[in-house]
Amino acid sequence: MTVPQPPEPIPGARLLFSLDPSVSHLNHGSFGAVPIAVQRAQQRLRDEMEANPLRFFTQGLVDRIAHARRHLAAFLGADPDGTALLGNVTAGAAVVLQSLALRPGDEILTTDHGYGAVALSIARECARTGAVSRTLPVPLTATDEEVVEIVRTGLRPGRTRLLIVDQLTSPTARLFPTAALVAVAREQGVPVLVDAAHAPGMLPATVASIGADFWVGNLHKWAYAPRGTATLVVAPSWREKIQPLVVSWEQDSGFPTRVEWQATLDYTGWLAAPVGLFTLRSLGVDRVRAHNAALAAYGQRVVGDALGVAPERLPEPGGPAVAMRLVPLPPGVATTLDAARELRARIADRLSAEVSVAGWNGRGYLRLCGQVYNTPDEYDRLAVRLPTLLAQR
Repeated sequence: MTVPQPPEPIPGARLLFSLDPSVSHLNHGSFGAVPIAVQRAQQRLRDEMEANPLRFFTQGLVDRIAHARRHLAAFLGADPDGTALLGNVTAGAAVVLQSLALRPGDEILTTDHGYGAVALSIARECARTGAVSRTLPVPLTATDEEVVEIVRTGLRPGRTRLLIVDQLTSPTARLFPTAALVAVAREQGVPVLVDAAHAPGMLPATVASIGADFWVGNLHKWAYAPRGTATLVVAPSWREKIQPLVVSWEQDSGFPTRVEWQATLDYTGWLAAPVGLFTLRSLGVDRVRAHNAALAAYGQRVVGDALGVAPERLPEPGGPAVAMRLVPLPPGVATTLDAARELRARIADRLSAEVSVAGWNGRGYLRLCGQVYNTPDEYDRLAVRLPTLLAQR
């Protein structure tokens, strides 16, 4: 089987970012990269804030946040009245969990593809309330139908108070059939929280088409927003039950404002986020998605070949728009959190490449992303040098 051809570069895209050109930034999925135009828009807002803080915070800021929220919600295909801005998906998950009024014996159900920080939030809420958590193992190679059946049989109506599923998983880059999972849970009366950390900007599915009770996604990864920009979308029946993590002066305004307002929080990132969407649209949303997915597929294949991974053993993402791919590492490499962190740091220091490394179910994986500022030769260089680095362990 031949290596897939890399996509044609998008002219001028690399110049839109201020990334260090001496480093191969192949891990866009972790912290994103903010275009220069968005950085400047946020800085202008910060200059406005610092020129007259009292005016900035007390005259029209709530309305300006609402305007930005409406713009972002429209892009996501979400109801703006049911959408709240907040810092990140982890914060959104925490808001939902602490708003459920869990009791002893209640159950939070997840899969083993979930994000670690969300798992920590679940553990804290269970310890506080007496609820319990349960994790469903889902094989990396499971079909969508098999995933749905695993979840269907795992639900316990009357006891399962919340199902948390990832739209696109962080540790395994697996696209889950979220709309089908939501439908199955609804049949059994179980609300669903969709962790969509990587969806905005990368995936074409709208929030409304998924139909979850709670949907939370980051815009600072694939939608070019400043970091600390995320949206929590809540179904109408739940909105009055949602409480912020910190109570502030907009508490009586109800959802979504009570969740957004935290007094002297720096709101400039939210206000500048529409500029990120403008940048994405200027490049062409579909064009960017296709480019990034094809480039990630190319990187997965050349690095996989270099590590001796047969093409048929390279995990498939499950969808054409996925711009993150996994490469299995040799057995025994990066199987724990500490070992994965150590290898990631060595790759950064010695190979000048930023990647994601994670241990999942006893196997280490390298996660590669594709973004408009990346070029095929960055993956080629990593493929040439990585086997030697791994041999030195």
